[in-house]
Amino acid sequence: QVAWIHVGRQMLLTVHKHVVVKVPRFSVSHDNQKTWLLHISSVQQDDRGYYMCQVNTNPMISQVGFLQVVVPPNILDSLSTESTVAVREHQNITLTCKADGYPPPKLMWKREDGQMISVSKAKKVSMHDGEQLNLTRITRSEMGAYLCIATNGVPPTVSKRITVDVEFSPMIFVPNQLVGAPTGTNVTIDCHTEAYPRAMSYWFLGDEMILSTDKYTTNIMENSYRAHMRLTIRNLTASDFGSYRCISKNSLGETEGSIRLYRKLTFIF
Repeated sequence: QVAWIHVGRQMLLTVHKHVVVKVPRFSVSHDNQKTWLLHISSVQQDDRGYYMCQVNTNPMISQVGFLQVVVPPNILDSLSTESTVAVREHQNITLTCKADGYPPPKLMWKREDGQMISVSKAKKVSMHDGEQLNLTRITRSEMGAYLCIATNGVPPTVSKRITVDVEFSPMIFVPNQLVGAPTGTNVTIDCHTEAYPRAMSYWFLGDEMILSTDKYTTNIMENSYRAHMRLTIRNLTASDFGSYRCISKNSLGETEGSIRLYRKLTFIF
């Protein structure tokens, strides 16, 4: 008679044509008197290990084989960093990614936009290995989506996307602080701002807030944490000349820039 045994679990599985173990996933067959087959359906990790085929002759003969059960990688969300995290600029943050599978998965980090990762002041890398990614004194340029990729040679490879929002108070850059234009013409003045969370941005002339009218057109073009503020003033008159202020405000602070608009004299020869 032929018997199958799971060696690691010391479990007798089959004897001759009969399944002894009370696990319906196991079955046995033989195509002739010399070949006996053990079948395992819906293989589970517990099935990994050494199996012995034992023939009850005298002396007894046996053969041992090892069943390796591989498991695709799976990222453990409950043990990993949340999908969106916020941190103040120049603070430290650690991103964590945990995964299981067999063989144990290898974890790699990369930025979704392909930019380099700053792992230290002096070192930037395109990929970083390990469960944790430490970002030290993070800057606004490091804001964005980071991908944790888990791979173990068993398809499919899986990834988790973590968005890092870097928060800072507004900053304003004024390309031209002194702008001249003749009476009766149109003029556009600009301010460039950086802020996160997204800032409220508006214009003042003196103590009066400027709203979009037939006289004024305000426009803001936003890209990530940057914004480009533009104010167009039509058909300039004497009362339009003076000091304009662009103001940017978020939950962390407020700042302003100043542009002086003066009348440019035109001479006709």
